[in-house]
Amino acid sequence: MVESALLIFSYFLGSIPFGFLVAYLVGKIDIRNFGSGNIGATNVFRVVGKKWGILVFIFDFLKGFFPSCLVRLLLPFSPNCIFLFASCAVVAGHNWPIFLKFKGGKGVATSLGAVSALSLVFPGLRIVLTLSLSVWAGIFLIFRLVSLASLSATAVFFVLSLFFSVPWEIKIFSFILFILILIRHKKNIKNLISKKEFRF
Repeated sequence: MVESALLIFSYFLGSIPFGFLVAYLVGKIDIRNFGSGNIGATNVFRVVGKKWGILVFIFDFLKGFFPSCLVRLLLPFSPNCIFLFASCAVVAGHNWPIFLKFKGGKGVATSLGAVSALSLVFPGLRIVLTLSLSVWAGIFLIFRLVSLASLSATAVFFVLSLFFSVPWEIKIFSFILFILILIRHKKNIKNLISKKEFRF
């Protein structure tokens, strides 16, 4: 019962569209009609302003981080899969939010929050996360493309999880995460191929 409630809560938490809310409250605009049309931190950063984009990133990160902490607090002896289900639920909520007719963000900041929280539960995940973030930073600094950096880092995260000492559930989770982010970046992938993707 508690497990089901946590999963539902995680989805609804993920569904809170912080990017949409910040853009509406600060800029009086519907962020979906500006820039890339995405409700995430990157588009808010470009359209509304740097500090607001950073704020949205922090909010999206924290909502990804919180569910695993809540599971650890309420169900300290729960199996690994509960942490992972809660993390998947919050990312799914961000990507397909019920409050915006299931049209949400890319899931990168929320996924990073979820993985960061999981790294506290599964220590072997920390080096995988660190290396993946290093890849993100390197790709971004070279190409100035957030989408390319995010896709590359997510792919590296999945591949590294297969080789490092982490539970098998983490390996499955990393694959699911990669697929979720890949799905939400379909338009970006087309733009990358046609060299029309926005640069920073």
